[in-house]
Amino acid sequence: MSAPTTERAATGVAVLEAEAIHILREVAGEFDRPALLFSGGKDSTVLVHLAVRAFAPVPPPFTLLHVDTGHNFPEVLRFRDELVERYGLRLHVAEVQDWIDRGAVRERPDGLRNPLQTVPLLDSISEQRYDAVIGGGRRDEERSRAKERVFSVRDAFGRWDPRRQRVELWNLYNGAHKPDEHVRVFPISNWTELDVWRYVAERGIELPSLYFAHRRQVYQRDGMWLTPGPWGGPDDDGELVEKVVRYRTVGDGSCTGAVESDAATVEDIIDEIRTSRLTERGASRADDRISEAAMEDRKREGYF
Repeated sequence: MSAPTTERAATGVAVLEAEAIHILREVAGEFDRPALLFSGGKDSTVLVHLAVRAFAPVPPPFTLLHVDTGHNFPEVLRFRDELVERYGLRLHVAEVQDWIDRGAVRERPDGLRNPLQTVPLLDSISEQRYDAVIGGGRRDEERSRAKERVFSVRDAFGRWDPRRQRVELWNLYNGAHKPDEHVRVFPISNWTELDVWRYVAERGIELPSLYFAHRRQVYQRDGMWLTPGPWGGPDDDGELVEKVVRYRTVGDGSCTGAVESDAATVEDIIDEIRTSRLTERGASRADDRISEAAMEDRKREGYF
């Protein structure tokens, strides 16, 4: 990469970092009980590092909230817990299995648990009285996320209505909401996948090992390489094969696919993403393929 290109990339990352830190400080100033969604994935990990920088030397004034499907990769859960301990953060975990056990949600015939996160998320927001919930959604990921404002008001049932989106000019964010409503906040909304990885490189941020090329047993379903686990394995006519793969996004193991790749370093991944023509969700998330409007339908129900 030429020096001028490197300088432009570094400048762009600095601008995005400043914007995100400004938004996080706005949340701290406008809300009483904010939470930050943290799964151990790259976007939420970047958010945690931004929050640490925004409020240093004191800890960020946010509780971390993880809605755990019970189908998460063990490597990611270990990383999540290590990061929380390293920075002395507060973590609240909502286990989807608890809601299944008491009959509040039911297992799906296809075995996917990501769509089951909505009820535990909304119940946790209500029970913990969070008035703002910060997430790592980005506009480049998916069409419905491109419609989001940075501050997105949700009604008393946690539902998103695109017609209620507020104008956001000159970095002015309106956090006003009724007592039974809350606000979802997206500090890295304007970032791209490439921006995230450039920031990871710039700040030397550690991420779960799944993001980097490694050998793994996988099986193919609907054109995706999936990993067997407690959530299931290949169909009767499928077979396990060993591939060198990595994950572009990390989520529920039942619906998150790996991509064939030999990108083993952050620099390799940056070079790989520059030539990719698919977003990470488009390439590796089966839950987004349920219907053409799968994500928007879930957002209207209260999902992120």
